[in-house]
Amino acid sequence: MPGGTAFVKVTVSRVLALVALVVLIGMMPWLSGRGAEYTILRARYSDREPTPEALAAVRAELGLEQGPLPLFLSWIRGVFAGDLGTSWISNTPVAPGIVSALSVSVTLMAFALAAVAIIALLLCTPAVMDGLQQRRRPASGALSAALTSLPEFLLAAMLLVAGAIWLRWFPPFGWKGPEYAVLPALSLGIPAGGLIGLLASDAIRAGFAEQWVATWRMSGAGPVRLTAAVLRRALPAVLPQIGLVLIGLTGGAVAVEKVYAIPGLGRALLGAASAQDIPTLQAGMLALMGLALLVGTLTTAARYLLIGPAVRFGTLPLAEPPRPGNRRQLALPAAAGVTLLLIVGAGLLRDPFTSDHARLAAPGWSLPFGADASGRDLLARVGHGAVGTLGTALVVVLACLAVGIAVGLFPLAATGPLEVANAAPPILAGLVVAALSGPSAHGAAVAVAAVSWAPLAAHTAALAQEARAQPYVQILPVLGVGRARIMFRYVLPAVPGPLLRHAMLRLPGVALALAALGFLGLGPQQPTPEWGLILAEGIGYVERAPWAVLAPASALVLASVVAVGLAGAGHGARVTAGNGAGAVPRSGTDPVQAPERVQAPAGAR
Repeated sequence: MPGGTAFVKVTVSRVLALVALVVLIGMMPWLSGRGAEYTILRARYSDREPTPEALAAVRAELGLEQGPLPLFLSWIRGVFAGDLGTSWISNTPVAPGIVSALSVSVTLMAFALAAVAIIALLLCTPAVMDGLQQRRRPASGALSAALTSLPEFLLAAMLLVAGAIWLRWFPPFGWKGPEYAVLPALSLGIPAGGLIGLLASDAIRAGFAEQWVATWRMSGAGPVRLTAAVLRRALPAVLPQIGLVLIGLTGGAVAVEKVYAIPGLGRALLGAASAQDIPTLQAGMLALMGLALLVGTLTTAARYLLIGPAVRFGTLPLAEPPRPGNRRQLALPAAAGVTLLLIVGAGLLRDPFTSDHARLAAPGWSLPFGADASGRDLLARVGHGAVGTLGTALVVVLACLAVGIAVGLFPLAATGPLEVANAAPPILAGLVVAALSGPSAHGAAVAVAAVSWAPLAAHTAALAQEARAQPYVQILPVLGVGRARIMFRYVLPAVPGPLLRHAMLRLPGVALALAALGFLGLGPQQPTPEWGLILAEGIGYVERAPWAVLAPASALVLASVVAVGLAGAGHGARVTAGNGAGAVPRSGTDPVQAPERVQAPAGAR
């Protein structure tokens, strides 16, 4: 009954992971170590001195002295009774505000999904036309990669400058009518639509290349019927990634709602985290978790409806093996990387902290990027910020590599935690860490690492499974070789090389995730020259001094192009199955890599 045992292990892993997530949310008031009583005392009772007696009274009022288990049980009972708690700051029920903010966010996501659908449809049209005309040319994916390379928080700032400040076509801030949703929806929809269009286009081309299509043509199937059949064949492979992209919109919405001052759930959570309003943050996280579960369930159900009968009857055709990539695709990321290195090198020779210039001084020969609101050299701050951001990203990637290898060697037990981490955007992890320990560079690194190990663990599991399936490994137990020796002598040596290359491909994407947390105020604080923080500082002066935004934005765009270019051209093959061996889901939105083949160790054959 090995199949039944595996099913039980996977089910238990998923249940335990979900329970652990609920417990973490429920225990947040007790886990918070930042002195919540001081925050509540200042917010509710500003006329009272912070004496030990007053602080003890506040702790008793919050129930923090009950201990973790009673506090969690009390919260659970309240949730089932429809009571999400009382705000620590405003002393009002949390539920009405969360429901109102959630309705705004869902409306924004509906507009964003419309943009996603239009962009993905436009990107898939060439693949459909090539398939109907029997042209077997590979798509370059350049346009999709360009759309995908822009993180939501950066794209929101750029669209704000272009669409609201320069062109004056749309209102810059607020939420008063449909016209206020255009720029935010494009900020969310362009990267997601680019990624879905890229994945769907590849799946459609692979579908048209399968043998059954020729049979249908010979039987007289028309273009409409053939296109519908290929779409039905292609969509199941893309649906899991679409689900992850839609879940990722919740994380991107936090930054977009901040940029455009939209009163949605993301902005409410950001305010709750910065104010240490734990009950509001608990309720918002619970709402987002429910939304993520709903999206995941719907995409899984849709995939089953589309492909389930073929799986049951064993009639699902195998996809054609991926073709080698075109090395010319590396030209754009190489040019972006060289340009970024030149900017960083020039910035490192300058002082990033001294305010020697006029406030918001315009770019010139002495100040190529201009000055910020404090009169500091923006080129210097961008250059020094690259060292801090990329250095922290390297540490995070190495930590994720170690965790991914350790967890991926036990794929059944790790299924639940892997799926939870894979579906959680770094911004949501950053909100939790900031609420528990305060915003800091270390907290941002922990938050990104907490959700970025999952793709490496999935890749490890695939490599280990392929290594165990080799004939020379399968015969070893018969020869009396123990499990430990098989693991350390034959399975583990096949993992680190491909995983290290995969991890390095993720380095720019992790740096962008750290920059996103810095932009939201969940990472390093002033006067640290961190890319996201520099962009956040300049966004308030975008009308007077757009270079305060364009300076850090240029570095982020170059890093994004490098990240997407390397991931897309690294091996020229993409995996479109969700949670696949080499899946690299968005922290921004990354294309996904196919795992490398496992080679037998020398002398093993």
